[in-house]
Amino acid sequence: MSEFQDLKTVRDYWRYAVTQFERAELFYGHGTDNAWDEAWFLLLYCLHLPVDTQVALVADARLTLTERQNILNMIKLRVEKRLPLPYLTHEVWFAGLKMYVDERVLVPRSPIAELIQEQFSPWVDPEKVHTILDLCTGSGCIAIACAYAFLNAHVDAVDISTEALEVAARNVNTYELQDRVTLIQSDLLKNLTGKKYDIIVSNPPYVDEAEIKAMPAEFKSEPLLGLASGKDGLDATKLILKTAAEHLHPGGVLIVEVGVSQAALIQQFPELPFTWLDFEKGGQGVFLLTKEMLDSVGS
Repeated sequence: MSEFQDLKTVRDYWRYAVTQFERAELFYGHGTDNAWDEAWFLLLYCLHLPVDTQVALVADARLTLTERQNILNMIKLRVEKRLPLPYLTHEVWFAGLKMYVDERVLVPRSPIAELIQEQFSPWVDPEKVHTILDLCTGSGCIAIACAYAFLNAHVDAVDISTEALEVAARNVNTYELQDRVTLIQSDLLKNLTGKKYDIIVSNPPYVDEAEIKAMPAEFKSEPLLGLASGKDGLDATKLILKTAAEHLHPGGVLIVEVGVSQAALIQQFPELPFTWLDFEKGGQGVFLLTKEMLDSVGS
């Protein structure tokens, strides 16, 4: 490590990591949006420090040889493999909860987290929510966050991928929610005959063919099954719109993220009175429809 002999403090390695990330022209979008934040969270993980650690408290702390080597190894992996940082740390925060992730699932980053923490206000009455469906659950982050937000509700967490459900099971077990979160293997709503919910929330695949081809390397390490959804990015969403009403209780709501496919959805379904939700922390492309809205269009 002779070439790094001048790097001694947290600040030194933070600056060095940023330099390496910028030089490699990494892409950010799995929890951070810039090299400084990405490098900071890498350091916090390597040093076993809380994510809310203040820079001023540790910036000038000197690092041990083991700590320095660990940080350098992580920087090298991030640069050379171009894996999203959460795949290296195997942890990500969603709605204030730490989740385990690996390459079997997408890295959680949905703005729906903000809606859950607000109990989907003002669109639902929390006291009347007893059943929730998290469709395309992936790591189980939405299902688990919903279980925390609605203490009297049972949550079904559905995914087509058995590998994703293995990751979800790990997170459900970590939070000891086995009695309140049920994992179900299903291609969207196909295996849910007869089940009805007060809330259906979904972050389905919604990336179109053109965007799939143009994705940065970091996204190509994520499971394609969780990203691609046909030529216009709406294959999964169209199926959800077709069948969701029969799985909603009267007064129930459907909340779906379609991201950059929002414009295409509006164009293809001009008759649907989508309510597009706003986010204080950033995000777009999430709509809400009630059961009654879906029924009126289908009738």
